[in-house]
Amino acid sequence: MTYKRILLKLSGEALMGERQYGIDPKRLKEYAIEIKKVVDKGVEVAIVIGGGNIFRGVAAASNGMDRVQGDYMGMLATVINSLALQSALEEEGINTRLLTAIKMQQVAEPFIKRRAVRHLEKGRVVIFGAGTGNPYFTTDTAAVLRAIEVDAEVILKGTRVDGIYNVDPEKDKNAIKFENISYKDVMNKGLKVMDMTAFALSQENNLPIIVFDMNTKGNLEKVVSGETIGTKVDK
Repeated sequence: MTYKRILLKLSGEALMGERQYGIDPKRLKEYAIEIKKVVDKGVEVAIVIGGGNIFRGVAAASNGMDRVQGDYMGMLATVINSLALQSALEEEGINTRLLTAIKMQQVAEPFIKRRAVRHLEKGRVVIFGAGTGNPYFTTDTAAVLRAIEVDAEVILKGTRVDGIYNVDPEKDKNAIKFENISYKDVMNKGLKVMDMTAFALSQENNLPIIVFDMNTKGNLEKVVSGETIGTKVDK
């Protein structure tokens, strides 16, 4: 395996599957099976999930809700998704731990760096919920922050698109895909890989990002093995 310890970033929308909102149990099971394949090969896996399938603080703020209140609601949505994924992983026989940035001892452990690293060393899949615990920060930023804290070698951003393109491939069939691109080129071309705070943090810490299609069976395993799947962003 090329990577020993990874941070997998999943969007909340990815969990909707064919639905318009909420969580699709079929999609959850598919993801759990894909994650199990790499865990069985000895890869240490940490995961951050968004909450957009349930609630978006930014969208609520644009409709008049207090932004801070909305963001905390969004953090709780990520915990709901994290609990669902934890359950799906354990159905596949994978040991997991859910650590949250907001204390909620009945359902999760509080995030402590050394505890998270120890869980990973013991082969448990660690899910980080509730973002960074602070309003105004996205789950992309939370993913980069946690990856740096637990010394992950790479961020794998699982999406429904098979990489980064010069324009939206879902709107333009002539879109050109990049196999490898530098942080600088992403900035210059204005490509939306992650929000700017997350991207700057990744760049400052030389943490590579690979954007790939999580919905294609076997892709996660291929990425972790070092195959050229998706688009890699590095220096």
